[in-house]
Amino acid sequence: MCFLKKRVFIFIMLLLLLASSTAAQSDCIKWVDFKVGYPALRQALDIDIASQGEEMPLDWVDILALAATRAGGDKVTVRAVNAAAKELRGDKSPAEFLGTNYKLFAYYQEAYGAVLGGLVGHYAIEKTDEESGLTVLVPAYGLKAFSPIAAGYYYTHYDDFGNSRNYGFSRRHLGNDLLGSLGTPIIAVESGTVEAMGWNQYGGWRIGIRSNDSKRYYYYAHLRKDSPYAEGLKEGDTVCAGDVIGFMGRTGYSTRENVNNIKTVHLHFGLQLVFDESQKECNNEIWIDVYDIVRLLATHRSSVQFNRETQQWERMYPYKDLDE
Repeated sequence: MCFLKKRVFIFIMLLLLLASSTAAQSDCIKWVDFKVGYPALRQALDIDIASQGEEMPLDWVDILALAATRAGGDKVTVRAVNAAAKELRGDKSPAEFLGTNYKLFAYYQEAYGAVLGGLVGHYAIEKTDEESGLTVLVPAYGLKAFSPIAAGYYYTHYDDFGNSRNYGFSRRHLGNDLLGSLGTPIIAVESGTVEAMGWNQYGGWRIGIRSNDSKRYYYYAHLRKDSPYAEGLKEGDTVCAGDVIGFMGRTGYSTRENVNNIKTVHLHFGLQLVFDESQKECNNEIWIDVYDIVRLLATHRSSVQFNRETQQWERMYPYKDLDE
């Protein structure tokens, strides 16, 4: 009798856990259409930075969320950003002046917060004081994420998100291709944990890095043949924004490892949003167009150099995230 009761109890608990998991999955965001161009991103960021000394500083995510709410599905413009900033500086809260549209604003807050949450904030760069000669940390506020391409290396790109791809099966291109030179150092855009490394027949040698808040998964693919990664990098490692993680190449499109089957040397850079772990490794993944984000990050590139003594690539200006 006790055994039967125990089995019934376990069965009920499993049903409750399944119901709870299903409810959590149904409540999470399942799609994000990120329609914010570079000019709007730049303007919202500039307003955010300029407001930091004010009594009520503005957050660029809030500005863009309100602008997107007002845009009603259209692409966010600089004009919409300026209007949103003006509204947020008013006496009323978004809940008060938006009324029934507040739910849409809350959606954009969460969605855009997932996209942009780790890109802006407080950080410090280690520099040598000219008078004392001592090494000091110089605090700053602004873009704390970096371009995926190291400073001093030329590259070009265009908005190719959604273009067709045929290798393996017909599918959409879910990233932005940055074309450059073989061996160009590839940079960790944001701090996080190396979640995936190794060979993938579509991406060749690739790296997947999850942000510290777990909402963003950065995908760097088609890395260099033979020596794709920074020395010693492995799954589970913590990387810092601006660190060298690998080198540009053209590997991929082969089930056999270490093959150059991509015609053009480039980095495939992708960003997946994860609101629930069920959205990883499935048919309902949320990938966004990062072209305009890459344009914004191009204004903040990591300076690196090769240390001949250690035979490793190092950043020239050590960095510390002050928000962690």
